[in-house]
Amino acid sequence: MYAGAILVPLIVGRALNLTAEQLAYLVAIDLLTCGIATLLQAWNNKYLGIGLPVVLGSSFVAVTPMIAIGSQYGISAIYGSIIVGGLFIFVFASFFGKITKLFPPVVTGSVVTIIGLSLVPTGIKNMAGGVGNPDFGSTANLLLSFGVLAIILVMNRFFSGFAQALSVLFGIIAGTIVAIFMGKVDFSSVADASWVHLPEIFYFGTPTFEIGPILTMIIVCVVIIIESTGVFLALSEICDQELTEKDFVRGYRAEGLAITLGGLFNAFPYNTFAQNVGLVQLSKVKTKNVVIAAGFILIGLGLIPKIAGLATIIPPAVLGGATVVMFGMVISSGIKMLAAVDFTDQQNLLIIACSLSLGLGATVVPDLFVGLPQAIRIIVSDGIITGSLTAILLNLFFVIRTKKSTATFEENRSAS
Repeated sequence: MYAGAILVPLIVGRALNLTAEQLAYLVAIDLLTCGIATLLQAWNNKYLGIGLPVVLGSSFVAVTPMIAIGSQYGISAIYGSIIVGGLFIFVFASFFGKITKLFPPVVTGSVVTIIGLSLVPTGIKNMAGGVGNPDFGSTANLLLSFGVLAIILVMNRFFSGFAQALSVLFGIIAGTIVAIFMGKVDFSSVADASWVHLPEIFYFGTPTFEIGPILTMIIVCVVIIIESTGVFLALSEICDQELTEKDFVRGYRAEGLAITLGGLFNAFPYNTFAQNVGLVQLSKVKTKNVVIAAGFILIGLGLIPKIAGLATIIPPAVLGGATVVMFGMVISSGIKMLAAVDFTDQQNLLIIACSLSLGLGATVVPDLFVGLPQAIRIIVSDGIITGSLTAILLNLFFVIRTKKSTATFEENRSAS
């Protein structure tokens, strides 16, 4: 989970050209907020918390929208939109709890698959050294990235259990060590980072509120809770804990509050990490005590920028070798969810076909909607948002149509 948690701030921070000091803060505050968010979900009181052994981390769904918003409106608009998006989920949690049936596997599976497909290009660019790097595509970068990939694959082939679960993190560490000998690592950011730094509200300045980014982030937050719904359901089966509508509402409220905290502390939107499902199933450890301990450990790490600074020295090529695996695993998780879909139903095939095609199309051809107004363009030009909206709206369309057809059939039969 740690590997996934530090990837998002590194990708977003570098895309927005943050300084080494700002990047170290971003990683540190992200880890701290991950810990707080995890504890909120584990709390399970009358108002919030799903009460399952879940770990929350910065959402990959928000990566490209945050970069797009920051590039067009500035970093302050990112955090204004995150705050509003989190409050939206918190306030309307009860509503989302009532419509969970409208998010069947065909929607959740399509959404998760689109997330993975849309993120893969970022991983591939990092494998070559990162956009704008003078030695982009060099042999050294490719050797580093494919070396990390090879380490991860070898560990998954010859190890099992805990060692296998740490393969991505070990690959990143090993790749960074090799990069040091290649002269590709700069330790100045670690040396300049302080030992202790308390979180600051509005570290990057007072948030601004723009309608386009706000609408984009609200959609991102809705996609996040749809993804989390699938994780909740998977964990409930593993833990033999049946979930009620009130359980989902409390889970959504906790995520809404976590997202809002991410905006206040200038971190990220947070969601339940799917990686945790496999670990719980593998270890058979179903108690919340483990994730509560993990939450406090993450908070401790987040208070020490020196440790966060270590994450910022990871070369893009090393990061690329790991992200290709991570993003590919997101695709695999989505395909696994789609395995529960009835493929004999033409409507399900259409939902998957249209959502994946438009989602991937908007990612590969971002200028597709260049003629639209900017506020609308920032929403639909992101492949994750476009594909997710397509899956959600098409599912609603077919569900409503089916219900109307069934009702009409019943009325005609009664009349006859």
